Amino acid sequence: MINNIIRFTRRKIRDNFKEQLSKNDIQDIGDKNFVLISNNCWGGEVYQWYKRPYNSPFIGLFLYGPCYIKLLSNFDHYMNQKIEFVKESKYPDRAPTYPIGKLDDIEVHFTHYESEEVARSKWERRTKRMLEEKNKENYYFKICDRERVDNEIIYKFHDLPFQNKISYSLKSDLSLEEKNHIKINEIDKKRGSVPNGKKLYKLTFLYYDLHKWLKAS
Repeated sequence: MINNIIRFTRRKIRDNFKEQLSKNDIQDIGDKNFVLISNNCWGGEVYQWYKRPYNSPFIGLFLYGPCYIKLLSNFDHYMNQKIEFVKESKYPDRAPTYPIGKLDDIEVHFTHYESEEVARSKWERRTKRMLEEKNKENYYFKICDRERVDNEIIYKFHDLPFQNKISYSLKSDLSLEEKNHIKINEIDKKRGSVPNGKKLYKLTFLYYDLHKWLKAS
């Protein structure tokens, strides 16, 4: 009960002083570059907090867990593939009402795009920006337990050779205790997972100092 009150109070303070807190973080991080790779909309919320242009194509979309971990496992290959579009997904989880992209054998679900043309244009433009950053130490990778991301995929994620990684799930795991694995108490009851990317970002500061992570890495 007490923890819930504390969380509620901290969230209200952050909401009420959002502009000033954002301004402070922007000034503090300065010109430090970062590229965010996320399996859903979480990354876009981070860019908006810092009022930065999207230098990553992983905005307004999601990837299913098996595709996402496969993409990350051969990141340079997939990010140099031309985006194509298909009408049907290999995942039967939902009826698609948005463009579905493909990079070789990887699906990209453009949930917040109204057409293939818009999705293609923004993907290509933002991928070009991303690839201008050659230093992988400035890349930050995030995953959470939505869209078929299970414990095995999270383990594989943390075994990837990238320096900056963070994961979120409803479960704590002692084997990930020394890594950036964050147990989230709030649940999306419909999906049995952490909340969607936008809501998850708003909760992040209750559990982890994301600003310190981006600034220090």
